[in-house]
Amino acid sequence: MVLTEKETTTIKDLQTQEQSCIQKYTRYGREAKDPVLRELFGRLQNEEQKHYDSLGQVLTGKVPSCDCNDCDGKNYNPKATYDSMTNSEDKKADCFLATDCIGTEKMVSGEYNSNVFVFGDSDVRKLLADIQIEEQNHAEMLWKYKTVNGMQ
Repeated sequence: MVLTEKETTTIKDLQTQEQSCIQKYTRYGREAKDPVLRELFGRLQNEEQKHYDSLGQVLTGKVPSCDCNDCDGKNYNPKATYDSMTNSEDKKADCFLATDCIGTEKMVSGEYNSNVFVFGDSDVRKLLADIQIEEQNHAEMLWKYKTVNGMQ
């Protein structure tokens, strides 16, 4: 498979978004007070790294297989660390981190949703659609974390 210049630029732009997510989850994983949130950030950082690596494979002419996993968000059930009545500084700080990441995931998901139409190759489109679903899963997992911890 040979990418057009526009397709190559689009993949590189998406890799930049993924790199930003990797850096954010790494940093926020160090800043989070709650071990449950730190673990979630570590998990999401690893998944964003997989996205970055998959895009790198596309740049070399290979399209990795994808599983169209749409269950991670649905199946994620975090344990509460904070109760809904407390409003500690740690809870406020963790709420900010989770909320900021939800916004990031929404933005990145939208990028995939739009950019999928740049590609003529159906396997690349399938990969990008799969990553977009996984970005939605990430946002759902973060939302569930906030909900179970009374962070509305």
